[in-house]
Amino acid sequence: MANISKKVSWSSRGDDRGERTPLLNGAEDSKLNRQDIIRSRPKEIPHNEKLLSLKYESLDYDNSENQLFLEEERRMSQMGFRCLEITRWVICGLIGLLTGLIACLIDIAVENLAGLKYFAVKQNIEKFTELGGLSLSLILWAVLNSAFVMVGAIIVAFFEPIAAGSGIPQIKCYLNGVKVPRVVRLKTLVVKVFGVICSVAGGLAVGKEGPMIHSGAVVAAGVSQGRSTSLKKDFKMFEYFRRDTEKRDFVSAGAAAGVSAAFGAPVGGVLFSLEEGASFWNQLLTWRIFFASMVSSFTLNFFLSIYHQKPGELSSPGLINFGRFDSDSVQYNLYEIPLFIIMGALGGILGALFNVLNYWLTIFRIRYIHRPCLQVMEAMLVAAVTATVSFAMIYFSTECQPLGPDHTEEYPLQLFCADGEYNAMATAFFNTPERSVRSLFHNPPGTYNPMTLGVFTLAYFLLAVWTYGLTVSAGVFIPSLLIGAAWGRLFGILLSFITTSKSIWADPGKYALIGAAAQLGGIVRMTLSLTVILVEATGNVTYGFPIMLVLMTAKIVGDYFVEGLYDIHIKLQSVPFLHWEAPPTSHWLTAREVMSSPVTCFNRIEKVGTIVDVLSNTSTNHNGFPVVTHVTEIDEPSKLCGLVLRSQLIVLLKHKVFVERASSRFSQRKLQLKDFRDAYPRFPPIQSIHVSQDERECMMDLTEFMNPTPYTVPQETSLPRVFKLFRALGLRHLVVVDNENRVVGLVTRKDLARYHLGKDGLEELHLAQT
Repeated sequence: MANISKKVSWSSRGDDRGERTPLLNGAEDSKLNRQDIIRSRPKEIPHNEKLLSLKYESLDYDNSENQLFLEEERRMSQMGFRCLEITRWVICGLIGLLTGLIACLIDIAVENLAGLKYFAVKQNIEKFTELGGLSLSLILWAVLNSAFVMVGAIIVAFFEPIAAGSGIPQIKCYLNGVKVPRVVRLKTLVVKVFGVICSVAGGLAVGKEGPMIHSGAVVAAGVSQGRSTSLKKDFKMFEYFRRDTEKRDFVSAGAAAGVSAAFGAPVGGVLFSLEEGASFWNQLLTWRIFFASMVSSFTLNFFLSIYHQKPGELSSPGLINFGRFDSDSVQYNLYEIPLFIIMGALGGILGALFNVLNYWLTIFRIRYIHRPCLQVMEAMLVAAVTATVSFAMIYFSTECQPLGPDHTEEYPLQLFCADGEYNAMATAFFNTPERSVRSLFHNPPGTYNPMTLGVFTLAYFLLAVWTYGLTVSAGVFIPSLLIGAAWGRLFGILLSFITTSKSIWADPGKYALIGAAAQLGGIVRMTLSLTVILVEATGNVTYGFPIMLVLMTAKIVGDYFVEGLYDIHIKLQSVPFLHWEAPPTSHWLTAREVMSSPVTCFNRIEKVGTIVDVLSNTSTNHNGFPVVTHVTEIDEPSKLCGLVLRSQLIVLLKHKVFVERASSRFSQRKLQLKDFRDAYPRFPPIQSIHVSQDERECMMDLTEFMNPTPYTVPQETSLPRVFKLFRALGLRHLVVVDNENRVVGLVTRKDLARYHLGKDGLEELHLAQT
């Protein structure tokens, strides 16, 4: 252990703790006096990136195969299993339908609110261009932006902080097996939807795609359970799926449906869920997720076509409509491949720079901007600055373009241009980000000059860095694509200047597409799924190979400098996230060195008072307990009989499932799996269960409820082997036994996640409540 940083004692820590912390949740214990909270809040919260938070619990992705579970499975006929499979398809269809409807609501709301804002500002600018006093137009623009963003920031900061950001890091953690508090609640969905509407309408450098992925995941988590715990409404449906294993698969489908609704890319949604989200996969799940994605995309297109009074046309691919590339404009030559690789490398470098700057900005926010009021003020400041920068760029731009009869600009600004012309810079800034990307892709050559694109790229890059991480609902896909499309188009224009044959580089739109892919790949480090998303969104497969090549180059170059943006924010939140493989230099560590010990065990027939005392002990808030033949007074190892969970014990205590006296015959109430499913997922705390003094002397037989076949490993098993078993099976607890099958330790997620490869080799993270 010589080359590992200071070893942490784990004997007195909780396996999974659920305490709320101001650092990660932005809220304090509701039982404390509000004035005491305000006085006790520090001006600066210290942050150490080498921490692992005890705040996060793990999900039970491994089914507990106790007697109740096996009896139910054995009673079910083949027809019963077929009905369950059909029900899974029905649920996936409902997930796609509801996700598509939510996407439709967001699109219509943003289109109308942004349209009203830009119309008002445009009218004001045109009025004061002639009369003088354009500063009033700037003030109007800044006030409208700040007003929208203020509403969005307030509902996030004060009502549901987990709804901030894109939500993709949180969903990745959930699918990895981490129980992120409140991440799939109905309240989170409501705040997310209205928050992203305000953010995009407020003119921030944000997109709708990330929040759509999070929204789809929340819809899936709710629909698949057949009830709403927030509304305390149980529809008595889908009760079989009330467990983490089933919910995980449906959340994967919801995330894919969100991608499909955002980009009109059903296949891309499936691949996104596979590449970025799901930790566990099978072939049947693939088809169900694809079905949910198809339903989501169709629903959005159908209702948008009705809204736009074109019921026979389902041409809009999704929320993010890039427009279709025709065959003539997307041809490329083999000698352009090296140029595309260079653009991929540039995208990786710029993406790494983006991630580094955002990392240090997020550290600053964690330390100093941790109060909700400060978070709202920062969001309003960014909105006002965005409007000011946009106005300044447009005001000082002297590039004018002719306004033809077939122009595609939604809000063309004449400003100081001659009649029949419009300000080219306004096409990029005086628009929603999606429309700006579309104009960079499809506007004809000569629409933009190099100076306009260069200034816009620099300004929008810095604004996007500042914006991501605000306490608002917002995504990073579209800002990344817009930055890349701008410098990609600039790259294509410059090529035409340095070559004699300008016809080769006649269409800078293709370089805008390659640049967009390179920039987004350099920031989020996605490859296969992003390739398919862009191919589906643009409607042409010709550029499939160049886009894949660019994305792979951007990922390789970017990974050399720093991790992807989502991985950085997961690490900043101190989440015990398990990657696909153990650190490459960890083979010399064994299960004995990483396990938690001593282990709190129960007898097969245990005294109720002992169980209550163990569950009530806040210093060792364990969630899994090995069941042994006999617990000795001196904590000597005993032979393993099974494993029982805290949630199971809570239900048993709630229903008083224990014997009156140890000497009596076992005549206890017969529980069913329904009793455990009804309590899922918000099992009551032990403090809410009253156990009288007489009941404490009773005994509880755990034989029927424990998992008699938990996964075990010998003490000498190497860390990579333990990691692979734990990660592949989605375990929450892994029992370590000696040669005689006696319990000597327990491996949990945090035991494995605390080891990572740092600058000085294998490092060990410290544990903290924050």
